[in-house]
Amino acid sequence: MFILISIQISQFYYFCILNTITMINEEIFPLVNELGEVIGEAPRSICHNGSKLLHPVIHLHIFNSEGKLYLQKRSMQKDIQPGKWDTAVGGHIAVNESVEDALNREAFEELEITGFIPQFKAKYVFESDIEKELVYSFITIFDGTISPDKVEVEDGKFWDINDIKAAIGKNIFTPNFENEFLTTLSNG
Repeated sequence: MFILISIQISQFYYFCILNTITMINEEIFPLVNELGEVIGEAPRSICHNGSKLLHPVIHLHIFNSEGKLYLQKRSMQKDIQPGKWDTAVGGHIAVNESVEDALNREAFEELEITGFIPQFKAKYVFESDIEKELVYSFITIFDGTISPDKVEVEDGKFWDINDIKAAIGKNIFTPNFENEFLTTLSNG
């Protein structure tokens, strides 16, 4: 059995024929325009194969009361940027899931945190060699217990802001984190 997915981008339609057998255990992402309006759906493998289909994600930057920023070291099992330090919480928004629900779900899945108060910081498009994301970025101050999921996260720790600044451009952080830190977090 095959599924035909039709995606309207601008004035053009893009068609993907997908074999449903290959999709059995594959995550499906909503596809959005730059306003965040859902315009279609596609499997993770298609969104991460260089197609540049815009899909939404959340980021949560966790500061402690001392002003240090918590970062996670991505698992070596990740398909994108394995082993690099990254935003405390980051993940894809599921089909029919709100931004707020995705933020809470990902924070619990990755770090087992609840009860935080997120503050919206920015919405922007980030594009890498293999994907294009509409990022909803939030910050919070959190001094509670953080318990990283060892499947999702290899390590995690609070970093002094000056140590982050000194490590920028040295292939320690993901490009997305560096971009967001420099454009959104370091200017208040």
